Amino acid sequence: MFARRLGIDLGTANSVVFTEKQGVVLVEPTVVALNADDYSVVAVGDEAKTMIGKTPENIIAKRPLRSGVIASYRVTEALLKYFINKVIGYSRIMKPEVMISVPAGITSVEQRAVRKAALAAGARKVWLIPEPLAAAIGARLPIHTSAGNMIVNMGGGTSEVAVISLNGIVVYNSARVAGDALNDSIISYMRKHHGLLIGEQTAEEIKVEIGSALPVDKPKKMEVRGRDSSTGLPRAIVIDTNETVEAMKTSLNQIIRSVKEVLEKTPPELSSDVIDRGMVLSGGTAMLRNIDGLLTKATGVPAHIAEDPMFCVVRGTGEALKHLDILQKSLSS
Repeated sequence: MFARRLGIDLGTANSVVFTEKQGVVLVEPTVVALNADDYSVVAVGDEAKTMIGKTPENIIAKRPLRSGVIASYRVTEALLKYFINKVIGYSRIMKPEVMISVPAGITSVEQRAVRKAALAAGARKVWLIPEPLAAAIGARLPIHTSAGNMIVNMGGGTSEVAVISLNGIVVYNSARVAGDALNDSIISYMRKHHGLLIGEQTAEEIKVEIGSALPVDKPKKMEVRGRDSSTGLPRAIVIDTNETVEAMKTSLNQIIRSVKEVLEKTPPELSSDVIDRGMVLSGGTAMLRNIDGLLTKATGVPAHIAEDPMFCVVRGTGEALKHLDILQKSLSS
């Protein structure tokens, strides 16, 4: 009865923690820096992210999740322990109960890995909730009704598309294409078209500062610094918004394909609801300029960006903790 309850959106790019009383209490990159000699944790979150691409040989900065699932169990445990301790404190009488969001298509082996890591990190009880369901709850969609609600949750590693009705997922599709894939597309474009080698963090800056899903009449410009691929010397160039559209086109088309596949598999009765209500976009990638316009144009279904799209999933995990009795069938514990 006195146990603290935490909702955790364990994302590929960023992790967010939610408590029942305070709401969102922590937002940090899902990155851990390790000592290469004994595999001990050197830094976690913001501090570790600044080390990516800049570490000496004895330190490795890595992401423990790939496409939303655990790639490194020990590192994920260290990450969860850090988050729980930072939010609740090291000395506690009762271990917290934790709700963690996971991709809808996660296997039972991957589920066990997440649960085991959370228990080892100090949780008393662990529930797992599919990301599209958590995102729909966090976006305040009326999922308890028999009407069809369509959510497109685009995070760092995966884009999850689902139609939800009566507190459960009716149809879903998961594409391992999202924010990270868009960054990779920009890196590849800069190398191929400008002969400039840039890192992950620079690509992310380009996407956030001037990136767009559709061409614009008044493109923004940005100076980009990197290494010349032929001479190996530092070089700076200027690119504009419409170049980012070209760079990200292939990856965005894969997300569009996922959305279309779900629309094709949706039962006719729910399809009419989706056409009336449109689809709701959540996740960090939903903040890319004009992505709602791109999806509306490609599918013919109106696309709306949720309020605070980056926090929809974690808000949903927090709300799910309050309604465990209703959502029991859709959760794994």
